Amino acid sequence: MPTASSVQTTTATDATVVSPSAAPELGFAHFIQQTDAVGQGLFVILVLMSLVSWILIVTKGVSMLRRQRRSGVFLASFWNASSLESVQQEIAIKGVREPFAHLTAHAMRAQAHHARFGAAKLEEAGSAQEFLTRTIKKVLDEITMNMESGLSVLATIGATAPFVGLFGTVWGVYHALLAIGATGAGTLDKVAGPVGESLVMTGVGLAVAIPAVVGYNWLTRSNRVWGARLDAFAFELFTFLSTGQTLKGSGKL
Repeated sequence: MPTASSVQTTTATDATVVSPSAAPELGFAHFIQQTDAVGQGLFVILVLMSLVSWILIVTKGVSMLRRQRRSGVFLASFWNASSLESVQQEIAIKGVREPFAHLTAHAMRAQAHHARFGAAKLEEAGSAQEFLTRTIKKVLDEITMNMESGLSVLATIGATAPFVGLFGTVWGVYHALLAIGATGAGTLDKVAGPVGESLVMTGVGLAVAIPAVVGYNWLTRSNRVWGARLDAFAFELFTFLSTGQTLKGSGKL
């Protein structure tokens, strides 16, 4: 017959063995495994949103840094050039790799074309200055559209990612409450775990949205600054091509 001490030892041993399995590990991974296709699909959408936003931020940021460096080099050589012919030769040798050189090449080509052929077509109607003005404006619009490409995607991700995460949280809480109601265990320790896991989806949505919003504001401000510099350079370039004289303090970043 087992003694009282042996029964107590066996009970303690069983409690030690059973206690870890009685408290399942909770966390975001457990939530993803337990949720249905809707919750997992929302998580996949948030991951894709994060990847797209970071790819746009990195690529646009690197492009902006390259554009800034190359533009500084071109503007320094442009305003130190002895003639338009030397500028044309430099563009022909080095190519067009940034907005200021792109604008200069098109403006000089437009001026030479109108001086040689005149108003041969409807788009070339008017004086040489009018044709040059239209060309510069068209090129400025193209450059602005190129610099702003992809920013609408960042803005959309920054605006919608928190709501996607919130939807995932609501969906997870709904299913957690259904499971708790089916088991009949409505104590705090049974409710807090599943509901807490569901709240992580809101955090994921915010983690996706915050970098997208910050990157969007940073790139938008940089494009606005570069747009103002391009407008100033375009005005001085037009004055130089029309009169052959530059303005004071021109072409400096």
